[in-house]
Amino acid sequence: MTAVPLSDDIALRIGLAARILPEIDVARLLRVLETTLGLPPTADKLDRLRLRDLRQGADGALADLEPERLRDALAILKGEAGETQPPPLPEPYLEGELPDSIRVACTSDSGEQLDGHFGAARRFLVYQVSAEAIRLIEVREIDDSQAEDDRNSYRAGLIADCQLLYVASIGGPAAAKVVKVDVHPIRVVDGGEARAHLRELQGVLAGHVPPWLAKAMGQAGARSGVAT
Repeated sequence: MTAVPLSDDIALRIGLAARILPEIDVARLLRVLETTLGLPPTADKLDRLRLRDLRQGADGALADLEPERLRDALAILKGEAGETQPPPLPEPYLEGELPDSIRVACTSDSGEQLDGHFGAARRFLVYQVSAEAIRLIEVREIDDSQAEDDRNSYRAGLIADCQLLYVASIGGPAAAKVVKVDVHPIRVVDGGEARAHLRELQGVLAGHVPPWLAKAMGQAGARSGVAT
């Protein structure tokens, strides 16, 4: 494909949308846009883009993609995605400082929101959660250039010291890689504030802990060397 003249705004939209759609790269996304809209892609043309156009133009590459992720990519291409906020600052934490706590990762693209898809999120927010406290202990930025040929394994490895993963969306193969490192994925389709979901988790920790969570807490103790 010859070079396509793009404005900075359109180039940014396409780059961000390709990040949401790891199944296709920027060059492939440009070919999809060429097929559906013609080149060069402009703001007016992208405003007419539909979900069906993306699926058909990708020639099956997006057939099994979660609808939420495809809608997010379409919103970015149309310029409808809101501005992202910088990540929050971590809070001081010493290992073992919160007894009977569990480590939880949340996929995030903006601020302290639980709004990231596992295969495309910008970062993991990592919390230490007990029945009495929620503490953001680390913000782990994701650099897929380090992933070599297995993005899902790379991302799962970044949270291998956690016991739970809260995620807006995750596919079956990715979930299997997360489970393989002994992390329990919890899909939260509606997203929202990460701490709101963690406060719900606190209520569970303070009451009758279900077997799957008790097992995860046992793994937390084993990893930190604390008897449970």
